[in-house]
Amino acid sequence: MTPDDLKIRGLESELQFSASRSTGAGGQNVNKVNTKVELRFSVISTLILSDEEKELIINKLKNRLNKEGELVLVSQEARSQLANKLAVTEKFYRLLASALTLPLQRKETRPTKASKLKRLESKKFRSTVKKFRRSDRITGEE
Repeated sequence: MTPDDLKIRGLESELQFSASRSTGAGGQNVNKVNTKVELRFSVISTLILSDEEKELIINKLKNRLNKEGELVLVSQEARSQLANKLAVTEKFYRLLASALTLPLQRKETRPTKASKLKRLESKKFRSTVKKFRRSDRITGEE
């Protein structure tokens, strides 16, 4: 699943944003403007996602969810509130898309005849190397 697929569903109606004062460089701007943006999304109470999708998100993002089952993301890199809001929204969609993407199933393959022969040759070679080491050290003869 891609972030664009999620944007089409209309999850933005369930996102809650709040702004607060950011930390770090910015001079006077930091002290008087609320530029840090916090996004909250309640995974448990959303109506847009199916129960299976909710389970996937809860299992994959369990370390990022709070006790109420909310996903909380923060952005404070930019010096404007709008840029931080866009950044945190994009981060949200990427995170949700990666959580909803199922891993590809591995197809079992058989080793080729050449790879089997190569493996056996390397085993024979190692065996002879070890055999010569052993015979020289133990008996002193060949």
